[in-house]
Amino acid sequence: MKKIAILFLLINFSCMTNKVPHSSQFSETVFDKQGHRGCRGLMPENTIVAMLNAIDLGVTTLEMDASISRDDQVFLSHEPFFNHEISLQPNGKPIEILQEKSFNMYQMDYAQIAKYDVGLKPHPRFPQQVKIAAVKPLLSQVFDSVIAYCAQKGKPVPQFNIETKTAANTDDLYHPKPEKFVDLLMAVVYSKNIESKVIIQSFDIRTLQYLHQKEPSIRTALLIEDFDKKPFALQLKDLGFIPSIYSPAYQLVTPLLVKQCRDAGMQIIPWTVNDLATIKSLKSIGVHGIISDYTNLFNQ
Repeated sequence: MKKIAILFLLINFSCMTNKVPHSSQFSETVFDKQGHRGCRGLMPENTIVAMLNAIDLGVTTLEMDASISRDDQVFLSHEPFFNHEISLQPNGKPIEILQEKSFNMYQMDYAQIAKYDVGLKPHPRFPQQVKIAAVKPLLSQVFDSVIAYCAQKGKPVPQFNIETKTAANTDDLYHPKPEKFVDLLMAVVYSKNIESKVIIQSFDIRTLQYLHQKEPSIRTALLIEDFDKKPFALQLKDLGFIPSIYSPAYQLVTPLLVKQCRDAGMQIIPWTVNDLATIKSLKSIGVHGIISDYTNLFNQ
């Protein structure tokens, strides 16, 4: 009875939204290999060098995080502050854990942000990561660098899966409200004529709702935390539309969840899977792709 009730809710919900899910440019036979923050296990996260290395390893999608500076520049960063694990101040000194949130990049112009290094400090959780001087790049620089590199190497330009780093409790403190955040991000996307290659993902449904209302042709991915126990159908109901991709923590994935996503017309692409056995297991039950820190695993 529970399965029937969920299916009934999904059918009614699909009719209520009157939206046809966005079709993916990938066929059922193409497995979407997504490099998390480029290839965080191998190169400094969310940097141009990480993105180019991931391309060399054959990813089909570059996953990344976007933040906003005080002067409204869109750049790559998982946190809106300088994380102590990866950051060095312009004078070369480390940032201590208790002070990292005071290095709030939404209170800095991008020119200031670009003076901090995020590639030389040994990462405590990713010992294989190559150490190389790097800064947090502008999103526009990432697009330009990737497109030029692919042209040089004769490779297809991958997709760009961009996460909006927003939360209601930090609006106007660490980032602008969702409407401004999305508008700034999409302005960069449109300036490069790359919208067909872009997916916007978020845990914050407000950014997805605003984007879908304003630009329904842009593909979206709903991110789900491992602690989110809300029923699948209610997650979609809260969102208010069926996104292109359902992207849960990999621990949540079951054959039933894969079937529910397929029945709802969505791809299911879990994160972040860092061992070969789990990648193979998830592929065997029908996920459409994997997000991984170790993009070299996709070639094994």
